Amino acid sequence: MAGIEAGPSCPAPAPAGGRVTLAHGGGGRAMASLIESVFLGAFGGPLLSARHDGAVVHLDGRTAVTTDGSVVRPLFFPGGDIGTLAVNGTVNDLAMCGARPLYLTIGFVLEEGLPLDDLARVVASVARAARAAGVEIAAGDTKVVERGRADGVYLTTTGIGRVEAPEAIGPAAVEPGDAILLSGDLGRHGIAVMDARDSLGLEGLPESDCAPVAGPVLALLESGVTVHCLRDPTRGGLASALVEIAEAAGAILSLEEAAIPVAEPVAAACELLGLDPLHVACEGRFVAFVPEAEAEAALRVLRRDPLCGEAVVIGRVAERRGAGAAGRVEMTGTLGGRRVIDRLSGELLPRIC
Repeated sequence: MAGIEAGPSCPAPAPAGGRVTLAHGGGGRAMASLIESVFLGAFGGPLLSARHDGAVVHLDGRTAVTTDGSVVRPLFFPGGDIGTLAVNGTVNDLAMCGARPLYLTIGFVLEEGLPLDDLARVVASVARAARAAGVEIAAGDTKVVERGRADGVYLTTTGIGRVEAPEAIGPAAVEPGDAILLSGDLGRHGIAVMDARDSLGLEGLPESDCAPVAGPVLALLESGVTVHCLRDPTRGGLASALVEIAEAAGAILSLEEAAIPVAEPVAAACELLGLDPLHVACEGRFVAFVPEAEAEAALRVLRRDPLCGEAVVIGRVAERRGAGAAGRVEMTGTLGGRRVIDRLSGELLPRIC
């Protein structure tokens, strides 16, 4: 497999349903067998079939690159697992650059004692998610570490995409009066993972929103709508994503709490647990800054995609002072009062991505 190699410790042969066990002293036949039976069988493509130390790809125009690590616990949760999370998280980061995802590399850190059935399940999820996102897995790596060092599996992914946006997308392009669009409801991923990890037994919760958002983002760009900035509200949720943009742009963002969609079961769970949905991570949502005059056109485009059926305008850019100036996010509550929204000083829900 192009770039997928054994580490200094590798698994000994194990029957289906068995457990990965360390066999010190090099990659050897066991790792080669694992790569052949588990990885190549799922990811096989022309780039991997070359079985070289790396892959040579052809790109035209501007290129976007991003890298992400996935250490979620538990490995499997309602609506996804660490495999779908790793692929979608990287694909979505490329989309936030206005890029069409093309290639993915992936590194597996496997813990001694990992059931091979679990590994096969994760690998199958990676393969399905990559196909759904339209990306080819070009290269990878595999390492095994001692028991207790990796919570089963850690994944590291790098994505490469071709930039489709005609102009640079980012906080520097935000303008006064821009409408702030949100593609869907908040908090599903964080609450789903927390409930699965801690066995809270909360009833009626929706599944994680983990999904690739490149499709609706590219549709928005292809429609001719002017897109100034994009951001996915992952770790730290919507609040952290918007505060980061406001600070980078030196802008004052004004939100309307009543406009921000949160599913009733998620809202109830957050109230019970003392969480603010604005700070709970999503893995299949994004915010878009577009000129106010183009907001309705942007919503029509987004709502054609089932993933963005609830897309709404949640606020606007009230003021832009420029890079280096202090920025902040303000929100008008349902009762009319205003408060400043800030990012968390710590990790609200650890190990969710």
